Amino acid sequence: MKNKILVGLVIFLVAIQFIRPERNLSDDQTYSISTKYAVTDEVNGILKVACNDCHSNKTEYPWYANVQPVASWLAHHVEEGKDELNLSTFTKLPIAVQNHKLEETIEMVKEGEMPLASYTFFGLHKEANLTETQKKVLIDWAKAQMDTLKANYSADSLVLKRRKKPE
Repeated sequence: MKNKILVGLVIFLVAIQFIRPERNLSDDQTYSISTKYAVTDEVNGILKVACNDCHSNKTEYPWYANVQPVASWLAHHVEEGKDELNLSTFTKLPIAVQNHKLEETIEMVKEGEMPLASYTFFGLHKEANLTETQKKVLIDWAKAQMDTLKANYSADSLVLKRRKKPE
């Protein structure tokens, strides 16, 4: 019985190697955050190593992204990351949402929630482990972008409208 289970598992693992999830490689930057906001080389460098793989239209895939079921897990992870924040389509968002996403970025970086621990497990993507200095640079940059929005838009246009609860 154990041999049958083992053989079945091996066959399953081999078979799923032929399933290839779509990769995030379009690199369409038409509505990139850098088309509207001042992104310094330093900030761009931080975003590149710690954020862009999951939060842009261009993911740099590691070798293990070719092995199932890891490939599917990574594809799902990137899809979720882009749904939450996509720096490549940032300027398509309403101004209030852009302001809110910058605010969320500050909060997530401050609290150490980003980049995700799973992104840096086992020494993977060690360059994404942000130093306190890098965190400060990113937080200060996001705050400066929010200040720019405050200077150019009315205060009420920067606030997310609350959805009314259905009665």
